[in-house]
Amino acid sequence: MALLVVLFSSFMDLVDATIVTVAAPAIARDMGAGDAQIQWTIAAYTLALGAGLITGGRLGDQFGRKRLFMIGLTGFMITSALCALAATPGMLIGMRAAQGLTAGVMVPQVFGVIRASFAPAERAKAFGAYGAVQGLASVAGPLLGGLLVEADLFDLGWRTIFWINVPLSILALVVGAKVLPESRSASITRLDLVGALLAASGILLLLLPIIQTETRGWTAASYALLAAGIIMLTIFLAYERSLAGRGGDPAFDPALLKIRAFAAGLGASLLFFGGIGSFFLTLSVYLQVGTGRTAWETGLVILPYALGSIITSGLGVALAAKAGRALLITGSLTIAASQLVLLAVIRDGSAPGYWLLALALFIGGLGLGLAAPILVNVVLAGVPGRNAGAAGGVLSTVNQIGGAIGIAVLGTVFFTAVTGSTTEAPGLADYSHALSIVLVVNAVLYLVTALVMLALPKTAAEHADQ
Repeated sequence: MALLVVLFSSFMDLVDATIVTVAAPAIARDMGAGDAQIQWTIAAYTLALGAGLITGGRLGDQFGRKRLFMIGLTGFMITSALCALAATPGMLIGMRAAQGLTAGVMVPQVFGVIRASFAPAERAKAFGAYGAVQGLASVAGPLLGGLLVEADLFDLGWRTIFWINVPLSILALVVGAKVLPESRSASITRLDLVGALLAASGILLLLLPIIQTETRGWTAASYALLAAGIIMLTIFLAYERSLAGRGGDPAFDPALLKIRAFAAGLGASLLFFGGIGSFFLTLSVYLQVGTGRTAWETGLVILPYALGSIITSGLGVALAAKAGRALLITGSLTIAASQLVLLAVIRDGSAPGYWLLALALFIGGLGLGLAAPILVNVVLAGVPGRNAGAAGGVLSTVNQIGGAIGIAVLGTVFFTAVTGSTTEAPGLADYSHALSIVLVVNAVLYLVTALVMLALPKTAAEHADQ
């Protein structure tokens, strides 16, 4: 029952990260939100989630994982309701950021609860169930988003994608209060709130001018914000190095970058996850605004991607120990190929049929399933055991930040291309042109990712085969 509660809550978090992508065009129509505001609605959640993961995990270690899980879940429920009640795009963006922070408190406790609830021999099955939930969420997110928007329950439209979290959270809270075990770490580490704040502020300063480019262009203020972001991140690294030198517990220990495998893994993860969120945002806008598909039809188009991922994820996990790096490279190259196949399908500017779209997306899903579930474990395999915990937290954070950066950069490229290609109302040809640019960039991105992954260490089994 404890496993069911934490997996159920993880499912809500994972669905919430994808469900808004399909609902984005409906949110834009209903609230009059601009392209930049839609990007922030999605990126604010992932950025805030990434910023809260390490601190949330340490809070659970110190004050009790059950307690922090319940607090995070309660906050997630409240902020979901506030997202549903948002009256303006600005309020929705703010509440999405708050929702991401509460998820950053809740999500790290899942792994702690699993470790506290199961004997070592049973943990593999429990973590396997977590992986299965991830696959299920990838299928359910787009479909559920499309279904809820189209159903328009109680005339609430897109707001039901947030309201649905409220009764589900209440159920998880009631059951969790009875069945979740309390646990905490035997060693107490100090929270590095200053480091977390510096990192989040630096990344926010970098993303702000990029996302606002489409509406405001590049101004002196834009370059000033970029410079401020770089300075802030430089201060962050200097502070973390100083804190580690004084014997403290930094959110990110710069010494980890001296580990070649980990440095390469951070780069690969940043690139890998940077392309995924932006791809689904731009694809959803193309399908709904460009080709005129409904939100439900858009979810059905995206479904083959999730199905392909489910098919290969089990294979990837089974072969990770023997061919981890090879699977990562193969997965990245397969995603790159899927982007090029989709480019061939849409580049003539006409509305493509379902099965051509489904084929391209299915290929992409196969690649995602090979690489995504094992990426963290393969990267951490090259990290000494004493650094594995800290490195894992940093890597998970970078995955989320990579998604936010991808949405900011490639989302801006897409929307700028749409509005910049015509002086009239954009049509299908304009959206096809814009998506084509994103697909070319993504294909190159995943080719570069595969090259970076060559720097990851081979597993012992891979060396033995050679």
